[in-house]
Amino acid sequence: MTTASAAPAPLAITMGDPAGIGPEIVVKAFREAPELVRGTFVAGDVGCMRRAASILARPGAPAWPTVVIDDPAEAWSAPPGSVPVMQVVGTVPEVVLGQVSAAAGRAAGDAVTWAARAALAGDVAAIVTAPLHKEALSAAGFDFPGHTELLQSEAARHLGRTVAEVPVRMMLANDELRTVLVSIHVSLRAAIEAVTFDGVAQTLRITHEALSKALGHAPRIAVAGLNPHAGEGGLFGSEEQLVIAPAIETARAGGIVASGPYAPDTVFMRARKGEFDVVVAMYHDQGLIPVKYLGVEKGVNVTLGLPLVRTSPDHGTAFDLAGTGRADAASLVEAIRVARALVRTA
Repeated sequence: MTTASAAPAPLAITMGDPAGIGPEIVVKAFREAPELVRGTFVAGDVGCMRRAASILARPGAPAWPTVVIDDPAEAWSAPPGSVPVMQVVGTVPEVVLGQVSAAAGRAAGDAVTWAARAALAGDVAAIVTAPLHKEALSAAGFDFPGHTELLQSEAARHLGRTVAEVPVRMMLANDELRTVLVSIHVSLRAAIEAVTFDGVAQTLRITHEALSKALGHAPRIAVAGLNPHAGEGGLFGSEEQLVIAPAIETARAGGIVASGPYAPDTVFMRARKGEFDVVVAMYHDQGLIPVKYLGVEKGVNVTLGLPLVRTSPDHGTAFDLAGTGRADAASLVEAIRVARALVRTA
């Protein structure tokens, strides 16, 4: 039997916002994919995880057991059929399910911060983050709109760099389509302003470097335009001519297999049919709607550019489902699967 000392670093799953579905889908993932989660543990609050297990208890059967561990390495020796949990946050008061609260936001944010630092220190091989609620995170005093920016800040602190010196990008992917975003959680007006030569060129470079490792070859990158019909030669906007196309040419000169800009309303369909490995989209909804339309149960969010592996399901906290036991863990299970694959290729 593999011992904790000889085993590779485990994977950490952060519990997410305890007022949402995060703890429930984490318990479901351990119950539904026991082989996949071997050597994985939950970073969060023991009480929250036990509450989730109780919610999911089947009639006439005991709740799925949770096992408290004191060190990440103990995840490998946890009994089969249990959820190993490491208490990495302060004890969480019983929050009201389905409601935004600062207490829940604090617990969720603290769990991610702990997991990021553990990954950067090499104590865990990767982190998989269950959903947090951006409003709750803000109420708790975190100055980040989401996971991506929090992880970027932690990486910069670890490396002794400024946040600007650790550029990251969001990739959402399923088995049919991958898309990477130039900008992430900003207003649409700000997203348009973020379509700069440097922003597009940097996105292409990060996408190329990350997917070259994951795929084993240089990815074929399609670049979406910003405007309808990719500007139609300047009739509907000049960003394609003045910003996006020059960034593509610079990337190509550096050996990156990039092409475009293509009409946004057809480029995702072309990628889904196999013409491209990934689409670089200019802003959040342009890139995420096509992937999520194919089914949130399939999608995985991957943060590119970090000195650690991080994945997450492509859905939110689903406050309307919290406590019902009906939340689907499929996207989280896929996020764990992708994290393991990325660790192997890192």
